[in-house]
Amino acid sequence: MVVEKIMDLLSSHLVKKSDLGFHGNLFGGRLLYLLDECAAAYAMQLCDTPRMVTVSIDKCVFEKPTREGQLLKIFGAPAGIGTTSITLYMEARAHNVRTGKQTVVLKTHTRFVYIDEDGNPIPIKDKARSRIEKMLQMNLEFIYLDHKDLDSTK
Repeated sequence: MVVEKIMDLLSSHLVKKSDLGFHGNLFGGRLLYLLDECAAAYAMQLCDTPRMVTVSIDKCVFEKPTREGQLLKIFGAPAGIGTTSITLYMEARAHNVRTGKQTVVLKTHTRFVYIDEDGNPIPIKDKARSRIEKMLQMNLEFIYLDHKDLDSTK
């Protein structure tokens, strides 16, 4: 049994001919654009502010191709919270609409910082921080319980 994080579905995108690169697969730059846009919107939603900016996107390994006619589903979950920043775990999956099978295409961590009008980092508000910390705790408890269940099957 594979233990997965609890993630929110953030977006579904139909892969069209205009999204394809030279080899007939989803163009990597298009995938990164969609992923960053979804992650930014999710960071804004979680932190209750439109003033979130991308600081980093970790290593991106394109694991499998996405083809025309498939859905690209983008999932996300909080992975950490700092004083002025939030780190999100992001995952893109190719969804075959005929079979329902989903294949991970890309997974990465993105980090966003909360900024003031002058572009300087400022602390994330307590209400948002508290909610995000609860989400992080729920994910840890879910993973712990799943591992505990796996251990009991020995």
